Amino acid sequence: MTVVNLVRGFGRRPGRSITEGVALVVAVLVAFPLYCMVLGAFEPAGEIESDRPGQWTLSPSPESFRRVFGQQEFGRYFVDSWVVAGSVVIVSALSAFLAATAVTRFRFRFRTTLLIMFLAAPMVPLEALAISLFFQLRDFGLLNTLGSLIPPHIAFSLPFAIWMPRGFVKGVPEALEEAAYTDGASRSRFLRQILFPLVLPGLVATSVFSFISAWNDFLFAKSFIISDTSQSTLPMALLVFFKPDDPDWGGVTAASTVMTIPVLVFFVLVQRRLVSGLGGAVKD
Repeated sequence: MTVVNLVRGFGRRPGRSITEGVALVVAVLVAFPLYCMVLGAFEPAGEIESDRPGQWTLSPSPESFRRVFGQQEFGRYFVDSWVVAGSVVIVSALSAFLAATAVTRFRFRFRTTLLIMFLAAPMVPLEALAISLFFQLRDFGLLNTLGSLIPPHIAFSLPFAIWMPRGFVKGVPEALEEAAYTDGASRSRFLRQILFPLVLPGLVATSVFSFISAWNDFLFAKSFIISDTSQSTLPMALLVFFKPDDPDWGGVTAASTVMTIPVLVFFVLVQRRLVSGLGGAVKD
């Protein structure tokens, strides 16, 4: 019956069915590496390099996870990653909210140029700026500390974080702002109690981007934290298991699986805000 319904649906709406089919194929292609990662994390020792890729073992083993959580530094790396990612999300979201409000509500010289720069800035490869950032952070005395990871990620997250909520700010009627001022609300109160809740869906979307980029960062952690590895993040924990002569692929996949869980949890917590909009926010 299900196949018949699909065939009938394809006959009535071929364009939509083709789109859904393409989306399903893309989803499978995206999810397959995650499946292989989880599969490798539960593979018993010695089976991860067998000639049976993509087959679930009949005897899954948690041994790889035991090795991961048995590492003394892993817990510290986990906390450090939360510190870096949380700081980047909070600072970039608040800064983006104020900046998006400024470039949308106010008219000033070079405003268009500034908006174009917001779009052009993410086009510069991070690798091209790593050396100059290294010397700048060294001059400020931030090398080998978590403080060397937070400012670069905030700087690289801000262009997208400012551009994204800009549409939400622009969608708030100016009549609502004028009515708030007429009722005696100050500008700070309008921003805090009226505009911020309406722009929150856009800020959540940028927060997801900021969180993922800071959480998964390996380039800056490897470049700016050299001699003192006691202050580092989870991607650096993968190096404990990746040895050139004898790599522990089970440990690598298990650690990668553990790293992925907070990203999924964060997305689940904020996903309702991602799909909410301004509909119904302004009523008579």
